[in-house]
Amino acid sequence: MPLTRAVAEVAEVADLRGRGATNSGETNSALPKSYSAAEVAEALDCSEWWVKEQARRRRIPFLRSGSGYRFTRSHVEEIFQIIEERPDPVNMPEISATSTRRRTFVPFDVPAVQLRARRPRRARNAV
Repeated sequence: MPLTRAVAEVAEVADLRGRGATNSGETNSALPKSYSAAEVAEALDCSEWWVKEQARRRRIPFLRSGSGYRFTRSHVEEIFQIIEERPDPVNMPEISATSTRRRTFVPFDVPAVQLRARRPRRARNAV
């Protein structure tokens, strides 16, 4: 999910719940909109407890208000960047046209060790 789309979903959830207006019924555009932990958790598709726990351990950015943890739009964008996982180019397997089976080179002058089968454990203990 693109970052801006996910943040827009958080804003949409907040607007649907009617938290976009002040007490007088007007929206104050001078202050940044803040979102609750439940709204952020819904956008992240995780539990509210997880969001609060990450904020408590100071792993994600947040605002501390009298009513608990609050998150601005920039906080939510940063949280998405923090939890995003990208493939590591160092660990990416190289695609080759040859077989994927590993073969180790063994010089011909080294004698091969002959393996011998052992008797099953039951047979060894029975004797």
